Amino acid sequence: MGKKEILLENYQEYFESAERALQMKKYNAAATLFFKAICGAADLFVLQREGIVPSSHTHRFRIVQEKYPEVYEILNRDFPFYQDSYSKRLDRERVEMLKEDAQTIKRMAEN
Repeated sequence: MGKKEILLENYQEYFESAERALQMKKYNAAATLFFKAICGAADLFVLQREGIVPSSHTHRFRIVQEKYPEVYEILNRDFPFYQDSYSKRLDRERVEMLKEDAQTIKRMAEN
């Protein structure tokens, strides 16, 4: 299985798991999983354009900050919610935003 297929499968697994957590009102778990889907979609985006898969959050952020500001804006806005999921209680509204952002970046990666 190639890198693209692995990233797509990982994205789908995180996204579907996040949707189940959201339905169960487990908002912190859903936020974490949607952010993982966002990162998977961002990695797919970078792979499609750069031919590499970022090796870490730092590497991913650096690439998109330098070359793809539309993706960086989303990651930069959403990362604090992911961090907050460890120590705060998140609400449905924030999680829905993460869900939309995961879908947005995936669409961007497909184009």
